[in-house]
Amino acid sequence: MDTISQKTINSIRVLAAEAIQKANSGHPGLPLGSAPMAYTLWAEHMNHNPKNPKWENRDRFVLSAGHGSTLLYTLLHLFEYGVTMEDLKAFRQEGSLTPGHPEYGHTVGIETTTGPLGQGIATAVGMAMAEKHLAAKFNKEGYDIVDHYTYALVGDGCLMEGISYEAAALAGTLKLGKLIVLYDSNNITIEGDTNIAFRENVRARFEAQGFETFFVEDGNDTEAISKAIAQAKANLSKPSFIEIKTQIGYGCPKKQGKASAHGEPLGVDNIVEMKAFLSHHNEEFFVADDVRAHMAELVKAGEAKEAKWNELFTNYKKAYPELGAEWDRWHSDEEISLDIYKNYTDLEGKKATRNASFDVINYMSDLVPNLIGGSADLAPSTKTYMNNKGDFSAEDYSGRNLHFGIREHAMGAIANGIAVHGGLKTFCSTFFVFSDYMKNPMRLAALMKLPVTYVLTHDSIGVGEDGPTHQPIEQLAMLRSTPNMVTFRPADAKETVAAWEYALNSKTEPVAIVLTRQDLPYLEKTGAEAKKGAYVVAGVKPQDADIILIGSGSEVQLVVGAVKELEAEGIKVAAVSMSSMDVFEEQSKEYKESILPSNKTKRVAVEALSSFGWHKYTGLEGEVIAMDNFGESAPAGVIFKKNGFTVEHVVEVAKKVLK
Repeated sequence: MDTISQKTINSIRVLAAEAIQKANSGHPGLPLGSAPMAYTLWAEHMNHNPKNPKWENRDRFVLSAGHGSTLLYTLLHLFEYGVTMEDLKAFRQEGSLTPGHPEYGHTVGIETTTGPLGQGIATAVGMAMAEKHLAAKFNKEGYDIVDHYTYALVGDGCLMEGISYEAAALAGTLKLGKLIVLYDSNNITIEGDTNIAFRENVRARFEAQGFETFFVEDGNDTEAISKAIAQAKANLSKPSFIEIKTQIGYGCPKKQGKASAHGEPLGVDNIVEMKAFLSHHNEEFFVADDVRAHMAELVKAGEAKEAKWNELFTNYKKAYPELGAEWDRWHSDEEISLDIYKNYTDLEGKKATRNASFDVINYMSDLVPNLIGGSADLAPSTKTYMNNKGDFSAEDYSGRNLHFGIREHAMGAIANGIAVHGGLKTFCSTFFVFSDYMKNPMRLAALMKLPVTYVLTHDSIGVGEDGPTHQPIEQLAMLRSTPNMVTFRPADAKETVAAWEYALNSKTEPVAIVLTRQDLPYLEKTGAEAKKGAYVVAGVKPQDADIILIGSGSEVQLVVGAVKELEAEGIKVAAVSMSSMDVFEEQSKEYKESILPSNKTKRVAVEALSSFGWHKYTGLEGEVIAMDNFGESAPAGVIFKKNGFTVEHVVEVAKKVLK
C-alpha cells in the first residue's frame, strides 16, 4: 500500500473515532476495522461523482451495518460530498447531517436508510434488480448507458438476520452479477465472540445460494481487497461475496478485537494511544494537506467518469431519440390519470376489489411502462400479474413481473431498493395478514418517503375457512399508526381505481391498498372522491343528519344498506366511506368538518378489523362495530353475521346510539 493511501485510511479511522468520542455515543469498532476495505472500494473501484451525487449511472454503496455510520460520514467528508468537519463534530446531535444511523434524504450521498440489521443488504438486491431491468430496456450495442454496480458492506449482525438469507437466495437465483457484498468478518457482536451463537460457514452458505465467493485473510491488505473486488466485478454471471477478516477496533491497542470496541466511545486516552499507533497527527479532527490533495484528485476522477458517460448519453439520444425521450419520462414525475371509473358505473353484479385491482394493474401496465412489481408467490391470489409483460428472471431481465418467492420480509426491502434506485415505479403484494412479515421495510419506506405500493389482499374475516391465522385483525391499525404511511381500504371497484391513482401519483408516501377476496357490489355514489380519504356515499348531508354511519372497505355496503332502513323510519342519516383515514387527516379543516361535523356526535363506525383508532371519529357518544377477537375457521358469511356485520345489526346499533 502506498503511503498516501495508508494516511487516508488512518484519517478515516481517527475522524470516525473522534466524532464518536465527541458525541460520547456511537460504534467505533466497525469504522476502525473496515476503513481499508471502504477506502479501497471508494477510491479504486466505485464510479461516483461527489459533485453530482444523483448521477444516474453511479455505483451504489450501501452500509448495511448502519451502526458504523461514522465510516460513511467520514468518507462523504473526505470525498467532498458536502459533509463538513463541523458536521462530523456534530455527530448524533439535534438537527445534524450526521445522525446515529444513515438516513436517506437527510444526508447527501446516503443511498438508503440503514440501521435495522439486514435491511441494507436486501435493499441492495433491489437496487441491483433495478439496474438489470433498466439495462435490458435501454442499453444498445455500443451504448451501455445503464452499467453500474451495487455494493453492500455487511457485518455478522446483518448475516444473522433472516432477511439476508431471503434476499441473497433471490439474488443468486437471479444471477445479479453486478451485486457485490463485502463482509466485515470480525467474529464479534455486542455480547462477545460470535462463537456463542453463530458458527456457520458463511461463505459456503452464499456459495450454495449462487454467489461467487472470495476470502481476504487480512483486512488491512488493500492489495488483496482490491484484487478480490476486481475479480468480483469481472464475473457478471453471479453475484459476489467477499469475506474480509478484520479486527474490530483495529488501531486502538487496548480495545481492538474486543466486544467493548463495538458500541461505545474508545475514551480520550485510548484515542491518543491509537493516534500514536497509527502515526497520526495528535491534533483533534486533523486531516493532512497531502490527504486533502489526494482526495481532490479522486474527486476530479469521479467528475471525469460522469463527463465521459454524459458524452455517451448525448450520442445515445441522437442515435435513439425515442428511447432517450422515454428515459426522461421514466425519470420524471408526470401526473398519471386513470380514466376508468366509468368502467364500473351502472353495473349490476359484484366484483372483489382484488379483481378490480387486477383490472387496474393491467390497464396501467401499458399506461405506465416503467411499472414493475410482483408478489410473494401469490400473484394468482392477490391478482397482481401483468399479462403479456414477461417475467423478470436470470434469463430475461426485461420482464416486468417480479417473483419474490415466499419471502415477504426481503420483498419489502427489495421494493425499497427498486424505489431508491430511481427510474421505476414499483409494487409488491401478499395476503394482508402477512404484512406483519414486512413491517420493518414498510416502516423504512415511510421513513424514507418512498412511493412504494403494497397490494394487500384477503383483507378481513372475509377470508373465511382459512381461519384466524389468515384473517387479519390488527394489521390495519398497525399500518394506520405508521407515520407517513397511507392506507386505502376501497369499498368497491371505483374506489380501487382511486386508491391506485393516488398511489401512482404519490411522491413521498408509501401506499398500502387493502383489498377483499369476496365479491362486493358496485355502489352508486363512489368514485374519485375516495382520494380525499372520506366522503358521503349515501343519505343526507352530514350537517343535516341525525346520525352519521362510517364504513370502510366491504362494510361500506352495510352502512349504505342501513341508510335505507333508517330513512324509512324517518331518521336522517349520512353514510360516509372512510377509504383512507390517513388521507382524510391530510385534508383541510373545512373539508373534514363538512364530512364529520363536530356538532354531530351520534356516529357509528363499521369495520371488520380491530376497533383500535376508530374512537377518534366516533367519540364518547358513538359506537364501533369491529373485530376485537381473532375470528375462526368458518364460511365468511357465517363469521360476518356472528360478529355483527349485517345491515340489521348496524341499524340496531344506530338506534341504540340515537337513544
